[in-house]
Amino acid sequence: MQNKTDLFPDRLADLAAQAKALSHPARLAILQTLAQRGTCICGEVVDVLPLAQATVSQHLRTLRDAGLVRGEIEGPSTCYCLDDDALRTLADDFGAFVNTLTPDIPNGIEPDCC
Repeated sequence: MQNKTDLFPDRLADLAAQAKALSHPARLAILQTLAQRGTCICGEVVDVLPLAQATVSQHLRTLRDAGLVRGEIEGPSTCYCLDDDALRTLADDFGAFVNTLTPDIPNGIEPDCC
């Protein structure tokens, strides 16, 4: 059975999945925390967010499934860090997508709508 997202180009489906992973403020805060630490961290994410450990784990899983963070098992815990290459690609792809939405209008003339 075909999923409706299969009807669209893979790059749009991938970009939408990553955007969906970014669509929660807790996940954005997790990314910021990982970026500020600059290294892989384990339980520290839970310490800086006003969320339960299980909730943080679910958000981390969503970010990992979207390919934005990497997780490595170290003993009884999993340590997470940003996937720098994936984030650069996301920034490039999202920027390129937004640029396709911006029409080239000569002399700054606004279009005749809305």
